[in-house]
Amino acid sequence: METYPIPMVPGPTAVPPEVLAVYRKNYGSADLEPEFLTLYHQTEQKLQQILGTKNRVVIQTGEGMLSLWSALKSTLRPGDRVLAVATGVFGYGIAEMAASIGAEVRTIGLPYNETIADLADVERAIVDFQPKMITAVHCETPSGTLNPLAALGALKHKYDVPLFYADVVASAGGAPVLADDWHIDLCLGGSQKCLSAPPSMSFLAVSDRAWDIIHAVDYVGYDALKPFFTAPEEHYFPYTPNWHGVAALNAGADLLLSEGLAASFARHESVAEMCRRGLTELGIALYPAPDAVPSPTVTAALVPEGVAWADFGARLRAHGLAVGGSYGPLAGKVFRLGHMGTQADETLVRRALDVLQTVLHNLR
Repeated sequence: METYPIPMVPGPTAVPPEVLAVYRKNYGSADLEPEFLTLYHQTEQKLQQILGTKNRVVIQTGEGMLSLWSALKSTLRPGDRVLAVATGVFGYGIAEMAASIGAEVRTIGLPYNETIADLADVERAIVDFQPKMITAVHCETPSGTLNPLAALGALKHKYDVPLFYADVVASAGGAPVLADDWHIDLCLGGSQKCLSAPPSMSFLAVSDRAWDIIHAVDYVGYDALKPFFTAPEEHYFPYTPNWHGVAALNAGADLLLSEGLAASFARHESVAEMCRRGLTELGIALYPAPDAVPSPTVTAALVPEGVAWADFGARLRAHGLAVGGSYGPLAGKVFRLGHMGTQADETLVRRALDVLQTVLHNLR
């Protein structure tokens, strides 16, 4: 099995020793022992800080996509109206997910290389469509973009839309997330990005209004949110909790909070700027449009002309650099460097740029 000394994939990120250490420990029975509840509540409080919320945070066993499905299935019934504001693979994908469970979906879509700016169309759609839920993605990792969500949340609040659903999986911890200030009812995260833990846990902040809707919908399934309303207090979870996963998530949150969120945001932004500048100096075109907001956690760039992505990626890996391709219509056209969590490191990015320079020189 290959491992790479320069890990720059946009998640799962490299797991630091402090997180690996707690993941490797032996624990007791999470569904029986009070120590697990103490850990669960400590982790929840740390995630509240990272998500900028006083709302309860549900911690589930499963990769970040679990929270995306869980929030939709637990709050929507067939025929409910969903307004999806989409700028990339995940934004359009969430619209498809909602439609697959019977929701009536209207999509306000932008090109994949742009970010939310003028909300006039969104406001008109809210007035005309009267949605139960608005969905959006904060960081579109396939595109390397970051969508401003504050103005969208303000529209949600202005028109009293019951639910605002926001995917912050690839931004939480690496960029400011203010779930309460942005009126987000379902704020969805995962362990494997800026928290630098294994891809085993998902989490989401749930507003009081969302809990009321969850109870009314009464969805039953492995990914249901309703059981978590009472699970911590009653110490009766819907399945065996992942003690190892929660411990690793807690350790990852500890690392971020001990650094300080403001310092973490500054580190991510600085490294991202270094990465974008370095790629441009090498003659590699960035993918986001000039007026789009670039992500501080991942940079997307165009695969150089005249070389297939598979060959380009293989050449990089032969020099120890692992980067990511992209998805959907961007597959084969865009590659990405993930500088999030432990990978938001100037030395690591400098080494990655050196490899890119070598590979490009050999292609010429």
